[in-house]
Amino acid sequence: MALKLWYVPRTRSSRPRWVLEELGLPYELARLDPSKGETRSAEHLARQPLGHVPALEDGPVRIFESAAICLWLAEREGMLLPRAGTPARALLYQWLFYAMTELEPPLVQLSAEARKPEAERDAGRVADAQRRFLAAAEPLERVLKEDPYVLGDAFSVADVVVGSCLLWGRSLRALTGYPALEAYCARLRERPAWKRSIAD
Repeated sequence: MALKLWYVPRTRSSRPRWVLEELGLPYELARLDPSKGETRSAEHLARQPLGHVPALEDGPVRIFESAAICLWLAEREGMLLPRAGTPARALLYQWLFYAMTELEPPLVQLSAEARKPEAERDAGRVADAQRRFLAAAEPLERVLKEDPYVLGDAFSVADVVVGSCLLWGRSLRALTGYPALEAYCARLRERPAWKRSIAD
């Protein structure tokens, strides 16, 4: 069954690409250029109603939202996640939703400010976003002091989603004072699949 991922480099679409690379699945990468209006075309809006990426086609399955695609791919292959119905699977869901609801929103705000000319940045909004991001990262610092990955010894799809948020925060210079998270980010950046997922 052919897999096709609609993708823009260095966006949330790197998350499902990372999962595809971890799983070793063959897939077609359909790169879109927002500057040419390719994410606003009628064809793409039929895939993703807000004109965002990623979007995935997997035979009869059409799905968007990066974390949902990551979870779908892991469940499809029965890999990168604990067995259904176990306490570890409950924690997987917890950290996936936590990443989307607690880690990511302040990063969106920080990114929006970073794109502005320096003279136009709102220092109050930057400080608020940094504070919220660090508060959200603190529980993960405690978890990752004890274990190499979010769910313990085994890398999982939770590490793709949580890790991508932490790496994003690090790139915005928002991840400070958390040595366990710095070490975790360094481990993730050494994974060959992560390197392939950001190759372009």
